[in-house]
Amino acid sequence: MTVIISASELADRLAGPRPPVLLDVRYVPGAPPGRPEYEAGHLPGAVFVDLEAELAGPPGAGGRHPLPDVAVFGAAMRRAGVSAGTPVVVYDAGLGWAAARAWWMLRWAGHQDVRVLDGGLVCWGGPLTTEIPAPEAGDFTPVPDSLPLLDADGAAALARDGLLLDARAAERYRGDVEPLDRVGGHIPGAVSAPTAENVGVDGRFLPAETLAARFKALGATAGGTGPEVGVYCGSGVSAAHQLVALEIAGIPAALYAGSWSQWTADPERPVATGPGPS
Repeated sequence: MTVIISASELADRLAGPRPPVLLDVRYVPGAPPGRPEYEAGHLPGAVFVDLEAELAGPPGAGGRHPLPDVAVFGAAMRRAGVSAGTPVVVYDAGLGWAAARAWWMLRWAGHQDVRVLDGGLVCWGGPLTTEIPAPEAGDFTPVPDSLPLLDADGAAALARDGLLLDARAAERYRGDVEPLDRVGGHIPGAVSAPTAENVGVDGRFLPAETLAARFKALGATAGGTGPEVGVYCGSGVSAAHQLVALEIAGIPAALYAGSWSQWTADPERPVATGPGPS
């Protein structure tokens, strides 16, 4: 099963005998929740999921977007109509980060049939609706740790002995600017791999072979034949987008969910700056 779905394929699936559950995860960092935009127009049948309330826990020592309580996440998915055997498609306004976080959370919690709408809402050419659905409750029960997850020590070890990719913009990696967290820079040994380079000008993911070549140049190889790979970002959201790109390329990888916001919450942890890993 591919990890992404095109707008045309989604339209066909929605018209078919087994339509997927649709989750609208619109979110912009630093902006209010995307519920008003959802209410102004969304894919027919889509249920809004609040990233900060249902796909993340309260900010604190675990970072700005730590993993949510499993019970809270499971309840949100059941409310949206998610069952263990139902296909799920997630989308956001087009950036892809929030949809990828929902994809990763469901996969990490054991759901096997989840895809991201490639390019998001801006690539959807079909009708929108303001009708708020009331789906029948699903039966999904999370089974955590179905995907690999890193803590701070694991991320540090992978930066030394494997390949740790930093999904933030290059200027944040270098430490030139830091608009959100305590200090700028990166985890020593991490390699800069900005998420923006995973997509084309239309916001859709680049072809698998192009992504595979990109990650190979950074030290990751398809099929699990190279070093172990991990990804982090500022708070564990855009890193999920990188994990989608890596999966398209056939490269397994782990998420450091706490990411830079958790790493820098402890002033004892080392910080590197400049264009190189060290």
